[in-house]
Amino acid sequence: MPDDSRTYGWMWLALALMVILLLAFLLPLVPNDYWWYVRLGQDILAQKSVPATETYSYTQFGQPIIYQSWLASVLLWLVHAAGGLPLTFLLRGAALALTYGLLWRAARETGSGPKSASLLVLAAALAGSNNWSHRPQLLAYPLFAWTLLLLWRREQGTKSNPWWLVAIAWLWANMHGSFPLFFALTGASLVFGRGDRKKFALVFGVSLLVTLLNPNGPALWRSVADTFLAPGSRNLSVEWGPPVNDNWQMGIFFLWLLAFPLAAAASTRRLPPLAWAWFLGLGWLALTGMRYVVWFLFILAVLTAHLAAEWSARWLDRPRRGDLPAMNTLLAGVFLLLPLVALPGLRDFWWPESPLPYADNTPVEAVEWLSSHDELPGQLWSDIAFASYQIFTLPSRPVWIDTRFQVAYPPEQFDEYLAIAEADPSWPALLDKYDINLLMLSPAKQPALIAALSVSEGWRRVYSDPHALIYARKHGNTPSE
Repeated sequence: MPDDSRTYGWMWLALALMVILLLAFLLPLVPNDYWWYVRLGQDILAQKSVPATETYSYTQFGQPIIYQSWLASVLLWLVHAAGGLPLTFLLRGAALALTYGLLWRAARETGSGPKSASLLVLAAALAGSNNWSHRPQLLAYPLFAWTLLLLWRREQGTKSNPWWLVAIAWLWANMHGSFPLFFALTGASLVFGRGDRKKFALVFGVSLLVTLLNPNGPALWRSVADTFLAPGSRNLSVEWGPPVNDNWQMGIFFLWLLAFPLAAAASTRRLPPLAWAWFLGLGWLALTGMRYVVWFLFILAVLTAHLAAEWSARWLDRPRRGDLPAMNTLLAGVFLLLPLVALPGLRDFWWPESPLPYADNTPVEAVEWLSSHDELPGQLWSDIAFASYQIFTLPSRPVWIDTRFQVAYPPEQFDEYLAIAEADPSWPALLDKYDINLLMLSPAKQPALIAALSVSEGWRRVYSDPHALIYARKHGNTPSE
């Protein structure tokens, strides 16, 4: 492995992280899987326990529920309470910087030079940036990268402490439901990897046991299986479906995927069996579900670095004459600090028309209006993304359904949601069935329903803005728009 004692390599890493941090601070906060986690974290600390029954919806109120990501929820709430949006965005940046920093370290330990390692990490980051939403999965990325680094060191015979994997297993199991990926990586290392299998089998077994140290015990594993198999996951969430080359991120991914076997064939270095097990296993997951692409990109970055190490040393990372440690350190510091000016709250001082921190599907104004009109009667039906934001900002009005479709709602309720959202002929009867008297709709997501309401004699529009419309039944006293 090339010597990393000099500051030259860290300067190149800092340059890559500068781009990553700028993206992390400029990409808007998407409401779908953030706000209800913040509410959950707040409730956990207030109640000093993880809720075991559903309380956020009126349709499933009181039903048993398992929250896998309780630890991440607490962290998200603490960060939000301490620093609002600026600190929330800073947390995303820190999680991503740590993730790609660890990947860079793993790439360097394959023999790759600092420039090529930085370029590969940056490519993986750009291709996976459409999976950087504020949610617990973001906090699991560094744990994946740390696991990958430790296992690669084991494969290379580099001295490291495998017992760190036990701590990672516990953190991951309490942080996010993707923790079975930890056992996919370590299980492959146990079967196909090098090193002392007897000792590593003990580490693997203890790692399995510590996942039971969670508020739900063994039921956590059943919950993860139910989430993976839930029909609603594939019916309502695009990310559970196979990836489609419909944006530039997926363009990078598919190009990289196609080029990798060619690089493996052309390289004078050979991948060990463990590397191919990771490639085939995570690659299969990535091609069956878009949500797995970002994890596979982590694997691709490290394995490509291994294959390209000799080419990199010959063409990209040639030996240098002399070094300027002070200048390298100064530049690295500038690269890492510069993105801070793009944080929400800071960028407004120098960027008059800076992008809003919220995504367009966040009904900020509509919820503010609704919170001041308690006189509007009846239950509220909302767009599924709106409902997540509503859970935190409008707790006085429980939701009909929200993005917790893997854990909180039965499959038939998703069918009813789609029937209402798409203005199926049964939509009036379904609204009557649940005594729904208020609708908060997205013009982008429910145009057919909005068109049907505009000609309906039983409904009137009482609020509108570019991102949300609110309708109320005409009976009773309702304010006009």
